[in-house]
Amino acid sequence: MLKRSIVITAATLVATLAAPVSAYAEDDPQGDGSTDCSLFTCQVEVDVPGQGGGQAGGTDGTSGPGRSSSSDGDDDAFKKVCRYTLADPQPPAGSLDWHGHEPGDGAVYEQECGIGDFTNTIARMVWLPEPPEQETIDPAVLAQQAVDKMTLLGPDIGITPKPGGKGVVGMPVYMWTEKGPETYGPNTASASAGGLTVTAIAKVKKIVWRMGDGQAVTCTTAGTPYKAAYGKQPSPDCGYRYTEPSSTTSTGKYHVTATSTWTIDWQVTGGGGQTGQLTEIRNSAVDITVAEVQVLN
Repeated sequence: MLKRSIVITAATLVATLAAPVSAYAEDDPQGDGSTDCSLFTCQVEVDVPGQGGGQAGGTDGTSGPGRSSSSDGDDDAFKKVCRYTLADPQPPAGSLDWHGHEPGDGAVYEQECGIGDFTNTIARMVWLPEPPEQETIDPAVLAQQAVDKMTLLGPDIGITPKPGGKGVVGMPVYMWTEKGPETYGPNTASASAGGLTVTAIAKVKKIVWRMGDGQAVTCTTAGTPYKAAYGKQPSPDCGYRYTEPSSTTSTGKYHVTATSTWTIDWQVTGGGGQTGQLTEIRNSAVDITVAEVQVLN
C-alpha cells in the first residue's frame, strides 16, 4: 500500500479553513490518514489500496538548493510564533483531532501560527498532553523598540542674536526650534511581535534653555521665530533678556544649551488596549555674543 504525500499551499489551506476547523472520525473512514502542517504548507498522507509501498513523492515545503526560508533567519520580523486556544467544546471521542488519544488524556487546542504582526496565519487543531507555554510579550519592550526606530534630535535652534552675530544687553532675545518630526514631533513608529503591535507617538513636552549666564528659561512651545517687523517687542512665548555682556565669560560668548524633553505615548493596537509612556532627553547648543551699548559723547 502506497502512502502519497499531497502538499497543500497556504492559498488552498485558507479555503479549507473556511470550513469548520475540527475533523471527526467519519471524515476518514479508514482512520489511517495523517496531516503534517508547517507554517504555510500542509503535507497530507493518504493510503492508496492495492499499491505497494514506496518513497512518498512531492515536496514538504522545506528549503532546498535554490530555495530560501524566511523562518530560518534570526530577524524577529520573520520569527514563527504560535498561539494556542483550548477547544471549547472538546471534540468527541474518536475524532481525528485526538490523534489516537481519548478525552481526558491531555486536551485539543486550536493552534494559530504566524510571523511578524500575524497579518497572515495558519490555524489547525492539535492535541497536547499538557497546557502549552504561551509566549509572553512585554508591550513596554515593543514600545522601546518602536522608539528606537525613531530619529529624535535636540532642538534645531533658532535664536536672536544669531551665532556669528552680535546682540545687545537688554534687547529681547528670541528662542525657537523648527517644528519637524525629528526635532519637535509628532514622530510615530510601531513595533510588532507575536501578533501584538505597539504604536508610539513622540512629541516634545518642553524645552529648557540654559542661557549661559546661570539662568534658564522653560518653554512649553516651539517658540516664535524672530522677524524684523517685531522690532524691540519681546517674544510672546519663549524669550529672554541679558543683563550682562558675554565678555564677562571666559570665552567671551554665552554657551546656550537647549534641552528637549520628549514624551512618548504608546498603545497596544493588536489587542488588549494597554497604554504607557516613555521619556527621552535630547540636547543642542550654540554660542552667541552679547555686547554692551556703546554711548558716544
